[in-house]
Amino acid sequence: MTPLCLPAGAKASRAAAPLRTRHLLEHGDRGPEHGRPQVRTRTALSHYPGRVNSLPVVVLISGTGSNLAALLDAARTADCPFQVVAVIADRDAAGLDHARTAGIPTQVVRLKDHPDRAAWDRALTAAVREHAPRLVVLAGFMKLVGPPLLEEFGGRIINTHPALLPAFPGAHGVRDALAHGVKVTGCSVIEVDAGVDTGRILAQVAVDVLDEDTEQTLHERIKAVEQPLLVDVVRRLTAAG
Repeated sequence: MTPLCLPAGAKASRAAAPLRTRHLLEHGDRGPEHGRPQVRTRTALSHYPGRVNSLPVVVLISGTGSNLAALLDAARTADCPFQVVAVIADRDAAGLDHARTAGIPTQVVRLKDHPDRAAWDRALTAAVREHAPRLVVLAGFMKLVGPPLLEEFGGRIINTHPALLPAFPGAHGVRDALAHGVKVTGCSVIEVDAGVDTGRILAQVAVDVLDEDTEQTLHERIKAVEQPLLVDVVRRLTAAG
């Protein structure tokens, strides 16, 4: 399957990258709101071309679906280059309600309903394949994707992570950032590979760590910038697709 990429001539994060969107961030002083970083971005595309036919996107979730909700809101705009065509969860996730309210097909593919992990991987891949997506978005999906999905949709799967990768990979990125005493963390959007948060970095935004931060307060501020960042990356990939 041909990877999504930017138009010829657009700068990529690395040569010959399957996914070629890039954000170059300059982290300046905090803005007028306490704790909110001033972030100036320079991106590979300056505008979003309109489309008659939006490209299909499948979203995988495990939780409340806050990133999914942001994608659905964006997809309602007239010039959006993508359409969420299905939402698939690995459990009875609360976020499925966002899709149902929007009239989008949903499916639950539970690990416990399959004899082993390999069978679940095949079932998940089949569920995604049914909707023929141009892009697969992991939006709070709490399982590593297996070889079948990577083999079929490699170069077309993206994920978010609540830290500035390659720092603090894994399930506890916010907690680990606090434990290490860093003054700046943030969020990343990456191309998914077979590792744990080791894929190509597509975009990042920095968030200041405040002295009084807890894991919850810091994570909430990260999510506030993570959602528009994810929407922006999905728009750019599908607009170029």
